[in-house]
Formats: sequence, structure tokens, C-alpha cells
Amino acid sequence: MTPFALPRALRGLFVLAALALLGGCAPGAPEPALTDDERPAAELIRVVPGDGAKNVRANDAFEVRVSEGRLEQVRVTEIWDSGRRAVEGRVMDGGRSWRPTGGPLGLAARYTVDAVARDAAGHRAARHTEFRTYVPEHRFVGYLTPAPHSTVGTGMIVSFGFSRPISDRAAVERAIQVRSRPPTQIAGHWFGSSRLDFRPREYWKPGTVVTVDLRLRDVRGADGVYGAQRKTVTFTVGRSQVSTVDAAAHMMTVVRDGAPPARVPVTTGGRANPTYHGKMVISEKFEVTRMNGDTVGFGGEYNIRDVPHAMRLTGSGTFLHGNYWAKPEVFGTQNVSHGCIGLRDVQGGGRDTPAAWFYNGSLIGDVVEVVNSAGRPVTADNGLGGWNMSWQDWRAGSALRELD
Repeated sequence: MTPFALPRALRGLFVLAALALLGGCAPGAPEPALTDDERPAAELIRVVPGDGAKNVRANDAFEVRVSEGRLEQVRVTEIWDSGRRAVEGRVMDGGRSWRPTGGPLGLAARYTVDAVARDAAGHRAARHTEFRTYVPEHRFVGYLTPAPHSTVGTGMIVSFGFSRPISDRAAVERAIQVRSRPPTQIAGHWFGSSRLDFRPREYWKPGTVVTVDLRLRDVRGADGVYGAQRKTVTFTVGRSQVSTVDAAAHMMTVVRDGAPPARVPVTTGGRANPTYHGKMVISEKFEVTRMNGDTVGFGGEYNIRDVPHAMRLTGSGTFLHGNYWAKPEVFGTQNVSHGCIGLRDVQGGGRDTPAAWFYNGSLIGDVVEVVNSAGRPVTADNGLGGWNMSWQDWRAGSALRELD
């Protein structure tokens, strides 16, 4: 017997102990020849892609196979910059091979493979290998509205803005699932190549919990451009509030959760700049903000640094906000704004003014509908204006074309 050689009866015990420690091998360490005979493990267990392979493509072959005997265990882990997951697979061919069952390989990932097998004589071997997949040069992400875990109004529309133009819209839309509890019909609609919105057929019911499953990682959005996200977020629908602004009557009627309507005097856009008419959704709230006519095409007509209780209604600059610079008698009698909806307020934002009452009781996602205005209809892509489309027209904007 040579020095340090183990008796054959003890080799199996050594292998079992080594197998128990295999999961703790440091990346890049030499591959252990863990067998209870004297052959290298690689002679019995073959892994494709090979150990140390790089730039493996998503659809390249991935297999663990034994030359004889059978596989006892295969453990595969996918590791990427923000997480890891166990890769599901199935042993086939009477135990001679293992293949993944979960679809293509993930891109920009490191894969570790730990396999245990017995040969025809009953000898056990264990092998650890690693490989890395192709890293795309270009990635895209989707920026989601509303914020995760937020409580929103019943008119909330789920909106994604993409960091790069999307040409394979069907693949991207298919990778985003929006579902609700209680269940309701929900559909997507594309506005150009960089925005995808989802809404239900009718306003959400109060108390609905909405879940957004984002499975964009490695989804091809355009030639050479792949998604980078894999996450799930939720938000909750709060009480119902729908406000109707009658521009001709200079009055806003607020209906909140079926309570008696509250009527609030307002001023809307004047004759030269009438307010858009149609359904708009509160998308942002600011205790105080600056409004500069230069940013919305009105030149130097106004520059107010401290507009109180401001709520954004459109992407083009329509707000519902507190107004302290107009005379009190204007509210309820005249339309004097540049297109915004003004409620009486005081400089610095009062606590018991009409503007403060409405601001404090409103949620992002509440609907504000303007009627009897000489302004243009608000378009569906101006802010969260999708409620101005019929359900049929909304569904027609889906890349999946699954129309009723």
C-alpha cells in the first residue's frame, strides 16, 4: 500500500463526505475528482456546455449525461446580478441524461452544475462545473406607473415607458402579466414603440389588489436588444372618487364612495385656452410646484414659483391646482386660466380652502372628467387618458390582438 492511500473499503466514505461538501466549493476552484474508484469524474459525467464555457447562447444545448450507469442527482443554479434561482430539469433515458424543462438559458448569467452518478459497477462520482451565458450589449427596462405598494384611485392605468424603442411588441406584451383580485378583464394598448398601458374594461372596484408580473429578462425587444427585469409588484385600489368639472357652469362635482356629491366652485381655461374635455387621471401630486409658461408654449405669460396643491392631469401640462392670485369672485363665475382647473386657495397653501380639501382627499389614479368645454378632447396618450377610448378600440391596440 502506498503512503496516504485509502483502503478500498474507506473510499466510499470519503466520497460521501466530499459530496456533502460539494455545494460549498468556491467558484473557480479546481474541479474535485470525487470518485470511489480511481477514474476522474469527467470520464463518467459529461456536461454540455463544457466547464468554463463563455458566451453560451440562450438556445444552445444544455445537458448532463453519463457514459454508463445512471444519474442520482443533478442540481443546477442560475445566478445573475440581482438574484438566483434553481433550474428545474428532468432525468431521462433511464437515468442516463438530464435536461432543463424551463425553457432557454438566461442571458448574462452564471450557471453552476453539481451532478452525482453511479457507474455500472456501482461506483459513485460527483462533478461540479460552471459556464457563463452571452451578455447582450444592449438592454432595455420598463418604468412602471403606479409606484409599487401604493394605494390608488379606481381610474388608475398601469403604464410602462421603455428605455429603448420596442419593435417586437408582442413578445414584450406577452412577458408582462397584469392580474387582479377580484379578477376582471384587463388588456394592453401600445402608444408608439416606447409605451404600453394596461387597463380594465371598467374602473377598478375599490379594494382590488393588482399584481404586475414583469418577466422581461432576456425577452427580445428589438434586434440585439433584450430585457433586463424580472420582478413582481403589487398595488391596491382604494375608495372610489370621480370628479366632474362643468366648464360652462364653473363648478366641480365630487362623488366619493357613493356619498352625497360635493360641489366646488372652479375656474377653467379662458376663451383663448379652453381646458381639454374628456376623462383625465391624477398622475402626480405636489404640495407646491412651479409653473412656467415657457415650458408649455405660453412664453413669459406666467411664472409662478409656488403653486399650491397641484395635481397633474395630462402629460402636456394640465393641472388641477390651488389658485391664490385670482380674485375670490372668479371661482364659480369665470374661466380665466391657461387651461388648468383652478380651486380657491391662499399663498403657501391653506388648510381649510377648497383646494386643500380636494388635494387631501384625492389619490393618484382618481378620475377627473371635464364636460361642456370648448377645448379639444384629451387624447388617450396624453397622461393616463386611456379611459377616453372604447373597450373595442383599446383592445385593438394590443400587439396580441386577442379581441372579443
